[in-house]
Amino acid sequence: MEIFPQHNGTEATEFILLGLTSQPELQPILFVMFLLIYLITLTGNLGMILLIKVTPQLQTPMYFFLTHLACVDIFYSTNVSPQMLVHFLSKKKSISYAGCLAQCFVFVTLLLTEYYVLGAMAYDRYMAICRPLHYNSRMSRPRCMCLVTFPYFWGSTVGTMQVILTSRLSFCGPNTINHFYCADPPLLMLTCSDTYIKQTALFVSAGINLTGSLLIILISYFFIFITIMRIRSREGQRKAFSTCGSHLTAVTMFYGSLFCMYLRPANEQSVEQGKTVSVFCIFVSPMLNPFIYSLRNKDVKQALRRACTRKLRTMEKSSILTVSQ
Repeated sequence: MEIFPQHNGTEATEFILLGLTSQPELQPILFVMFLLIYLITLTGNLGMILLIKVTPQLQTPMYFFLTHLACVDIFYSTNVSPQMLVHFLSKKKSISYAGCLAQCFVFVTLLLTEYYVLGAMAYDRYMAICRPLHYNSRMSRPRCMCLVTFPYFWGSTVGTMQVILTSRLSFCGPNTINHFYCADPPLLMLTCSDTYIKQTALFVSAGINLTGSLLIILISYFFIFITIMRIRSREGQRKAFSTCGSHLTAVTMFYGSLFCMYLRPANEQSVEQGKTVSVFCIFVSPMLNPFIYSLRNKDVKQALRRACTRKLRTMEKSSILTVSQ
């Protein structure tokens, strides 16, 4: 079976992306703004990964999952940002048919990967707070590798299935996508094929994976809160809550935007609203995650202070040696 069907002369071989706005005077301003967001996203997430790798105190399952969350956020943003930045400064805002399908595949794969990485992080907090005596055995290195491998495998599997369904559609009419990246809802509005199977698969997949991963998180935190409320010490309760605060903030921000973006039918109104929500989901959330986990996490802040102190001492020593020479 052909995954990518051959197009005849009447079918679209490329798509035109309308972007965020059609006003030319806003394009340079948006370019600068989104370039800064992208650079902050790369710096923050790469910095988080490096900090975890070089700090022995952060070699725990919790930060192992956080490393993968940072990697997903980097690629999630990179899937859209570079092309979007180029389109801000170019007259022709086109993407090839194959490039469009590839962007859809990467987007779905990383989206589902983030779902279940956040779920694995919730399970890790459940084991640490509710089953502390079994934590080391249950959250061993092989178990953590399995928990982080499944999201990538499942995400790529669903992504492949969705792209195959999209590739079976014919695009023989307009080729203008009312979005700033290739997404399924606006694509479905351009096809001249029956979209019932694709629409159903998209809605079922989004519903099952969104609610399924969220259910893992909610069940984990249900037992976490019960355990915390049984702690008699207020200080003990505060410490237990503080270990979950960053994750809960990231989950609320991420899932809130996704419910707005995906659990709706594909029509003109939902696509327009989806563009605004997509900006938050694709750009703002990956940019804020490193700050959420660093500013609200005592271990990360201490590791960051130690790293900065070591860097300052190294710079002082090098300057002293330069002066003495």
